[in-house]
Amino acid sequence: MSNRTIFEEVSSDTKQNASPTPGGIDRGRGGARKAIRIWLAVMFTMVVAMIAVGGLTRLTDSGLSITEWRPVTGALPPMTEAAWQAEFEKYQQIDQYHLLNKWMELSDFKQIYWWEWGHRQLGRVIGLVWALGYLGFLVTRNIPAGWAGRLLLPGVLGAAQGAIGWWMVSSGVTQGEGMTSVASYRLATHLGLAFVILGYLAWFMFMLGREERDLMQARRLKEAKLFGLSTGLLHFAFLQILLGALVAGIDAGRSYTDWPLMAGQILPPKPFMIEPIWKNFFENPALVQFIHRVSGYLLYVFAIVVWLRGRRSAHAATRFAFNAVIAVLSLQVAIGIVTVLTAAPVEIAIVHQVTAVVVWVLILRARFLAAYPRTTSIKGH
Repeated sequence: MSNRTIFEEVSSDTKQNASPTPGGIDRGRGGARKAIRIWLAVMFTMVVAMIAVGGLTRLTDSGLSITEWRPVTGALPPMTEAAWQAEFEKYQQIDQYHLLNKWMELSDFKQIYWWEWGHRQLGRVIGLVWALGYLGFLVTRNIPAGWAGRLLLPGVLGAAQGAIGWWMVSSGVTQGEGMTSVASYRLATHLGLAFVILGYLAWFMFMLGREERDLMQARRLKEAKLFGLSTGLLHFAFLQILLGALVAGIDAGRSYTDWPLMAGQILPPKPFMIEPIWKNFFENPALVQFIHRVSGYLLYVFAIVVWLRGRRSAHAATRFAFNAVIAVLSLQVAIGIVTVLTAAPVEIAIVHQVTAVVVWVLILRARFLAAYPRTTSIKGH
């Protein structure tokens, strides 16, 4: 028997000599990531449109024009003059008509009806797009490993959103109670859930935009402090969005049109005139607008703190993301001031709401990059 060196192969099997194949982490886990991202992007765009149409429905006082919740049969609008008249007669039974819109003719009613019908119809289409996409990817086994539950979530939240939408509308479909709009806290719940759905869609798109191995490597470089600050900023921005919904729910944005003071003073007149006192925080236009203003100032100050920390990131993409947050948030503050000074006309108010969507998504993007930084090699740089 001849002597062997310690470096000699003990087997002639060529499989033993095969070089490792890269991408093992992603093999069998990828699924149709690109197709799913496109599907999520379509739903994301539709939810943004839903928020905008919902805002216009509120600003045009159209939300109570359909007094019933018919998830299936309500998909078809009135087809005959008799059907239109029947819908109008139902609307004529509620307080909003008696107290605000008794001047309306059928032609006027049709205008507000179409806003609310369009809003509900868009919700149905979003639900259909989600269901067809989810079932399609599920049946063809194209959902990446670990993603079936995550992609189910938007559908579950969307179904809850439909129920909450009717819960909101039903608060204003009253007779003899003097209600001419929906309850503001229910409006805030409805809008808040829309932003939650939008946030999940955006986050999932960010994650699916990168390979699993890339995310695992990036996670080791997570900037924990910056991630925590951006999480706090995200929550603060969400609170401000809810406060904005309370303002919209009672038209508080049109009650005081001077800035930076309110009626010439720091604290507006009679901020606690409603009994019991807690109702003032939801129903007193002066106090609700004041809280929204002060919260906006504090949000902006905190955003500057987070931005200064973000500028110190070692990653160029992360720094750019936080620069984008502070830039658009600054624009949003300016739009908010203009909205107040002009008594919240529809055109400016809807721009203010849509810009809130942009701020929300940019904060999410910055937070994602703090958790999963994109590294830039010296050579690439």
